[in-house]
Amino acid sequence: MAMAGAARAGIGGRRRNAPVIGEDLALFAKGAAAPHPSVVETGSRVRPKRRKRGGAAMEHYAGIDVSMEQSSLCVIDGKGEIVLETTVDTHPDVIADALSPYEATLKRVGQETGALSPWIHKHLRAHGLPIVCMEAGHTRAALKSMRNKTDRNDARGLAQILRTGWFQPVYIKSDEAYRMRLLLTARRNLKRKFLDLENAVRHSLKAFGIRLGHVTRKDFERKVREHLQDDPVMTSMVEGLLTARAVLWKEHLKLHNLIVRVVGRDELMRRFTSVPGVGPITAMSFRAAVDDPNRFQKSRIVGAHFGLTPRRYQSGTSVDYGGRISKLGDENVRHALYEAANALLTLKRGKDPLKSWGQKIAKKRGHKAACCAVARKIAIILHAMWRDGTAYGAPKKAPHLLQIAA
Repeated sequence: MAMAGAARAGIGGRRRNAPVIGEDLALFAKGAAAPHPSVVETGSRVRPKRRKRGGAAMEHYAGIDVSMEQSSLCVIDGKGEIVLETTVDTHPDVIADALSPYEATLKRVGQETGALSPWIHKHLRAHGLPIVCMEAGHTRAALKSMRNKTDRNDARGLAQILRTGWFQPVYIKSDEAYRMRLLLTARRNLKRKFLDLENAVRHSLKAFGIRLGHVTRKDFERKVREHLQDDPVMTSMVEGLLTARAVLWKEHLKLHNLIVRVVGRDELMRRFTSVPGVGPITAMSFRAAVDDPNRFQKSRIVGAHFGLTPRRYQSGTSVDYGGRISKLGDENVRHALYEAANALLTLKRGKDPLKSWGQKIAKKRGHKAACCAVARKIAIILHAMWRDGTAYGAPKKAPHLLQIAA
């Protein structure tokens, strides 16, 4: 009978016709124990019974699945047993109040990267909680193992990931860095909308055989009105687009000039602009993205951080090859560094060791590959200048800044 009972049982002792629980977290805690009988479930909240005094010190881990209105909260102990599961309003003070009974034993409190992460992280840190921010791409791969995707399950999964330690912590930048990033984002959004309207006007005129060709920013409106002066209906329809385009360009110039003034007043970003090809936009983008140079042990890591190093795929002894650049990290910073490299290789006149190195790569592997390599080298140079407090082109103070190695 015992053998027959074992045969009827499925994997892990579960009977074949028993329902599969989507909340099982075998991926995170192999061999984790079932919920302790001292845990009493009441609705959506699991409350622990009081334990006897004199026991061993207990460690707790809290996972927070943050949403705009409400956040799911899950606290587990060192064995993976759930001791608290609830839903609270998305506010740091409310979350801290819910975790206050476990404040003395909390080893880690974790959340994924998101729009509200900096705000919640800063305030929970002020409450004295050991908050960490986890890379969403890494946690997403682990949470896919659960059958049902719910906020409650996500909070459970985050808590188990915190317990195992298999996560990549994310650096939370300072308020100054986020303000600079917001300024760059606002300028970029205005420019994109401006170009969208300009391209819409160009595309509309092509239906009537009107091709504007290369036109400067100042002459664009005049050229359009000249082509449509004999068609009052088309003129009235396009006039609104031209007016909106002019307003967007005016506001874009305001923010661009503000960035130029901020960079001019900052000694560090002024030194960044001494690197060939690096302008105010690239200097501020790099400054806001790195925030603290000491979080990178080596300057070479910065290139990989912004996705400017090639991928590698290796399996066994027969498969080992490299691919294109990873394109991980901040896309806008990578784009700014690429534009700086392109300007250095195509626009800058005169001789420069960085330009000469890039031109050699361009002859062998093409212009785009050279721009990626030079962009990576510019990131390394900027970080070294920031870390050592040196300037570009000062070999006596920092000879490694001019040493361009393959």
